[in-house]
Amino acid sequence: MSTAQQIRAALEPVLGPLGLVVEDVSVSPAGKRRLVRVLVDTDISALDVADTTSPVPPLSLDAVAEATRAVSDELDASDVMGQAPYVLEVSSPGVGRTLTSRDQLRRQVGRLVEVAHAEGTETGRLAEVGSDRLVLDVPATRKTAARRVELDLDGVQRATVQVEFTRPGATGDADGQHADEHDEHDGLLENDENDENDENDENDENDENDENDADAPSAPERDI
Repeated sequence: MSTAQQIRAALEPVLGPLGLVVEDVSVSPAGKRRLVRVLVDTDISALDVADTTSPVPPLSLDAVAEATRAVSDELDASDVMGQAPYVLEVSSPGVGRTLTSRDQLRRQVGRLVEVAHAEGTETGRLAEVGSDRLVLDVPATRKTAARRVELDLDGVQRATVQVEFTRPGATGDADGQHADEHDEHDGLLENDENDENDENDENDENDENDENDADAPSAPERDI
């Protein structure tokens, strides 16, 4: 089992009570440390299967902050990361991330989505996501009238949420990220303290030299 898989297995029981699921985990080298990225999203497993149209509220910044604390505490308490320092980033999936599962699509009901399928590409408001199909409300253009498109989920090749500056219900969602850095903080503080002591010693020495210069008699002036 890879480190990313071990992290996912450790975090799922911790995030479940918060109403969250682990969408993705990645671990990559970052200099002398490792960068651990954890994507979390709303758990919709308790949503009525007959409910295919109600919007799922996006994660708030507070929810992501709470998830960050829970993930950080769990990784600190477990030995999954070993002794090597790492940087932790916890966030919700951002706009532009490819939607690859039915649950990922279901969370986006009400948002503008581009869907690629066998017969082309459609961009519209995601109105419904059922067990085997989705429904898009495609807006009118200069050449075509507004229309409703139904697509089989099995036929969806790619789906991507589109950027909307005036997206309905866009209040306090968290497409951003929170970072929690784990490192040898004591060693860094010790180094900073040593640098400060060195600087103070140098300043004291300079002050002493200035004082000696002030006390020394000046050379008498001579007429040329």
